[in-house]
Amino acid sequence: MRSTTRARGLAAGALALTLAATLAACGTDSGDKPSASASASASATPQPTTTGVPTASAEDIALVKKVTIKGDAGKEPKVTLPKTPFTIGGIVVNLVEDGKGAAIKDGQQLSMQIVAISGDDGKVVQSSYDSSPQLFTAGQTQIDDLDKALAGTHVGARLILAAPSNSTATAAPATQVFALEVIGAKDIPTRAEGEAVAPKEGLPTVTLDSTGKPTLTASKADKPTTLVVQPLIKGAGPAVKAGQTVTVKYSGWTWDGKAFDSSWDRTPQTFDVANVGQAQVIDGWNEGLVGQTVGSQVLLVIPPDKGYGATAQGEIPANSTLVFVVDIVAAS
Repeated sequence: MRSTTRARGLAAGALALTLAATLAACGTDSGDKPSASASASASATPQPTTTGVPTASAEDIALVKKVTIKGDAGKEPKVTLPKTPFTIGGIVVNLVEDGKGAAIKDGQQLSMQIVAISGDDGKVVQSSYDSSPQLFTAGQTQIDDLDKALAGTHVGARLILAAPSNSTATAAPATQVFALEVIGAKDIPTRAEGEAVAPKEGLPTVTLDSTGKPTLTASKADKPTTLVVQPLIKGAGPAVKAGQTVTVKYSGWTWDGKAFDSSWDRTPQTFDVANVGQAQVIDGWNEGLVGQTVGSQVLLVIPPDKGYGATAQGEIPANSTLVFVVDIVAAS
């Protein structure tokens, strides 16, 4: 379990972490990150934004346009840099070719394959083609240049994203180049949908506004000492399996009803829990989400031993019993 209290992800997975770390090192702003949603993170991917990033020069843009991508769609491409070491002064995103699939719409969940290339020697650093695609939200990737480049494109689009870094670590060379391929796009429900379930007595009361955002009225009963997993809405989708990436909306409170985090208050509102069951989230999330059906809304009451234990986390005191309302809107 990670020790950071807040974290919001651009995408889940190790390669997305590399992308985030590179952008952070080149001066991007990490921004507000959701509190301790599920681990010390409800994912521990930093959220890069393009705020504060040096502006790319015309020479930078021209140089990135010389990066080539060759290979069949859906397979790891051969990425060739025009020279090494490859160095630019600001972030550049270049649409190499549009896809022939469905049009990409803002708010959709994008499945993207990513190949990270070292600007030092042109070699592959990491590739999601070896594991699984990374998930992004169209129009809300938190990288302005990427959002603009994806606007109006189609599934199958291939892009190059290049970013300088101030880091001297070998894992983050002076300039990192990412080859991106959009392999899928799907609409994500805005809230849990299904059959209402009456909760057991003694639990906090949940009220939803017109958008589905929950508020909580604390219970006066004794706090549970074991994990409580109480569906409030039973979705009609498939059961969540361990190892999947689960897309959720969530809000969190301490047992006495003090709110400390809500994805509903951010953009994007959804949050991806990668490798659920063994995700970088607190045990209460890993145990509570597996087996629930897509479309469900679940009330999780998490005792300290499955939360943060004796360690305080920002606004969350040590030894806190946590309450989360989680809408499971997708799983893949």
